[in-house]
Amino acid sequence: MLRFLRSHLAWKVFFSYVVVVLVGVIVLATATSLSAPAAFDRHMAGMSAMMSGSNMMGNAQPIEDELFANYTASVTEALSLATIAALFAAVLASFLISRQVVSPVQRMKTLSHRIADGNYEERLHISSGLRTNQLDELDQLALSFNQMADKLEKTEKMRRQLIGDVTHELRTPLAAVKGYMEGLIDGVLPADPATYQQLHTEIDRLQRLVNNLQELSQVESGAFQLNRIIVSAEELISTVGGNLGRQFSEKGVQLEVEIEPNLPALSVDKDRMIQVLTNLIGNALQYTPAPGKVRISAFRKQSEVFISIADTGIGISTDHLPFIFNRFYRTDKSRARASGGSGIGLTIAQALVKAHHGRIWAESPGDGKGSTFFLSLPIGPD
Repeated sequence: MLRFLRSHLAWKVFFSYVVVVLVGVIVLATATSLSAPAAFDRHMAGMSAMMSGSNMMGNAQPIEDELFANYTASVTEALSLATIAALFAAVLASFLISRQVVSPVQRMKTLSHRIADGNYEERLHISSGLRTNQLDELDQLALSFNQMADKLEKTEKMRRQLIGDVTHELRTPLAAVKGYMEGLIDGVLPADPATYQQLHTEIDRLQRLVNNLQELSQVESGAFQLNRIIVSAEELISTVGGNLGRQFSEKGVQLEVEIEPNLPALSVDKDRMIQVLTNLIGNALQYTPAPGKVRISAFRKQSEVFISIADTGIGISTDHLPFIFNRFYRTDKSRARASGGSGIGLTIAQALVKAHHGRIWAESPGDGKGSTFFLSLPIGPD
């Protein structure tokens, strides 16, 4: 019963009212029992003197009236004293009990202002009920408050990291453009088509980065709509394979496709899923040296269709696997941005797959042993 009361705020408040009433009744009864005899004795002493005088005069009726009046006065006096004592005890008990409810709320109000000022490390203390799974509503509110503060702190860290990453990514092409322009102004570089082509390449890379950042912002904030249609996994894979087939042939990397027969249809945004597969298969091609192989497989498992892209390329170390879907993350820090991409393609792919209520992850035995990317999508209506 006590565990039940501790875990429900409404019952806790109700129980506190009962306690206040009981305290008042006990104090009232105690004070009455202590003050009534003294008051009665005082009035009885007065009555004795009156009765002596009345007996001498032989009049009994005034004695009875006076006795009743004195008895009423003694009871009133005792109850008055008891009521004052009970009221004081009830007020004190209400104050002490209310502090147990009001204090956490006031503490939460104070911390919310501090978090609003940027102190995201602030947290509310939670009672030991967290370990015993017996949290009342205030503790549950404190737990939700702490979870909110955790997410705000992580979001702020991500925001700062994003600003730093974007600044770092923009610095390289901007420095290159500035260098070419200064070279042209000073006459160090010739104003010929080759120089302008190099300048155009850097500007084009800068534009692609800005476009990728804009798309990343849209997909992570959910500011886009999925135009779902019924399409097969075979159609998606064949479309991407056809678009990248020439690049595979030019690089000398073999492309294999294995699709399980009679796969059910998928309800997806065709263009977005082609974008995801193009990114995954393009990465496999980019990091697989010739004569390597990229194998695309599609199969069904329960209520999902799985697509895997396995390559015999440079692989991914176990230290890097948990972070490859983070924005601007590169497993090879020394790789040039021109060859390594913007570092947000996998982040966009992950966001798009999640928008389809799917999953995406990577596996690799280690450096130089190839890697496999998996994505799963729920089966669409028949």
